[in-house]
Amino acid sequence: MAVSDRLSVHSHAGDRFGGRRVGAVLIPPIEQVAQTGSTNADLLARLAGGEHVGEGHWLVADRQTAGRGRLGRGWNDGQGNFMGSTVVHLTAGDPSPATLALVAGVALAKAVAAMAPGLDARLKWPNDLLVDGAKCAGILMERTGNAVVIGIGVNLVAAPELPDRPTAALAAKGAVLDRDRFAEALAIAMVDTLWTWRQEGVDSIVRAWLPQGHPVGTPLRVSEQGIDGSFDGLAPDGALRLRRADGEVMLVHAGDVELRRPVEGN
Repeated sequence: MAVSDRLSVHSHAGDRFGGRRVGAVLIPPIEQVAQTGSTNADLLARLAGGEHVGEGHWLVADRQTAGRGRLGRGWNDGQGNFMGSTVVHLTAGDPSPATLALVAGVALAKAVAAMAPGLDARLKWPNDLLVDGAKCAGILMERTGNAVVIGIGVNLVAAPELPDRPTAALAAKGAVLDRDRFAEALAIAMVDTLWTWRQEGVDSIVRAWLPQGHPVGTPLRVSEQGIDGSFDGLAPDGALRLRRADGEVMLVHAGDVELRRPVEGN
């Protein structure tokens, strides 16, 4: 089975995009630049300036000099890594925009699984992908008006050092992936997952996220509040269920969540 066949399960998911078609699968347009400060910042500036950036359009940089992660963390450079951003235009009837973090996570996990099927990668709520407990990819969402820019960085060949968490590159885990082919796989997966989000709702995204995420019972900490507990799944709206030591379940709708020990396989 071709990679594209494993990524798109809905035959009409890509009909609204103006990309090129490979077999029955439409690949959205992928614009490449040699170097920029931040692909997210570039798309936000284009939108703010009145330029129409079509939904599904990707901007991918070979090098990035001012990339950003959540809470202002740097996520820069990394030639050979994937650094790209895309746009979602919100329409009436769409689910909550906050749940697009889950959409992006599911698409990311789907692309990695298709390109490196033997790799045990897991999503960490709300916006990271881990391999052996180390961060190998992150997601950053920024909104302007009715558009949401979603930036994704994936350590394909090299991992930046972060002061507060371990990082890993997929190549070091035995998965050597071509950046351009990975970009196409991710673009296809994003189209498909967005279609599910709109047509089937957040419940379907939650069901797709859970098998890819850290197992129920994984010890977690909500950093800002310093609250410890264990992962108890996701609520229907995508919020994290954190079970405290006394059995109480808290719903966490936003925040920086840390694993208190490396993720272990099921």
